[in-house]
Amino acid sequence: MAKERAGTMVAATTNRHKIAEITAIAGLFGYDVLSREAAGVPDFEVEENGGTFEENSLIKARAIFDWLGGSAATVADDSGLAVDALGGAPGVYSARFAGQKEPGDFAAGTDGDAADFAAADRDDEQLHRSRQDRANNAKLVRLLADVPYEKRTARFVSVITCLRPGAEPIVCRGEVEGHIGFSEAGSGGFGYDPLFIPLGYGKSFGVFAPEGKNAISHRGRALEKLAAKLAAGTI
Repeated sequence: MAKERAGTMVAATTNRHKIAEITAIAGLFGYDVLSREAAGVPDFEVEENGGTFEENSLIKARAIFDWLGGSAATVADDSGLAVDALGGAPGVYSARFAGQKEPGDFAAGTDGDAADFAAADRDDEQLHRSRQDRANNAKLVRLLADVPYEKRTARFVSVITCLRPGAEPIVCRGEVEGHIGFSEAGSGGFGYDPLFIPLGYGKSFGVFAPEGKNAISHRGRALEKLAAKLAAGTI
């Protein structure tokens, strides 16, 4: 028997990888997700100037919710990688770590960033992934080059914000702990997935099948919390 649909949400992100994960995971809990394009929202850029995942998640959700005139539920994800040996960097700057000017203590200089993008261009096995993702990973590998495995602890963080007409915002945070590998492994996922090895597993998220990753991922855990909070009603 098909699962009864609980409601529809518009995803604030334009990242096709995030949309795919949010759609797959939300579907497990009975929710349908529309992309911004499908909902008729133009492809304008939202300035993510918050200092935390929570702030940026709300900024993105609010921008799309307001554009829709508050007429439809909107769900936004802000996520990233926090590496303990780097004091929590790249954090909210995860998407543009290579070439990012902040936080200054961890951003490489011009020469370092140029080397990271050059390394990305030479990474023949990962050319199906974006150049920015490849450069971000190259920078992370370079900065952690002398850090032993036991000190390469890190966590993926996802904060999901759901705005609904006439209701208070729902904010849910999900995390998954792990270590940063010494080199990329696997061609699946996106972002830092080929470097992130979740605790209890001997392989990176880049090796996981999508459904396996979704079952334990930071985004999956945040969406599971969101589904639980929405379970008492519909949107």
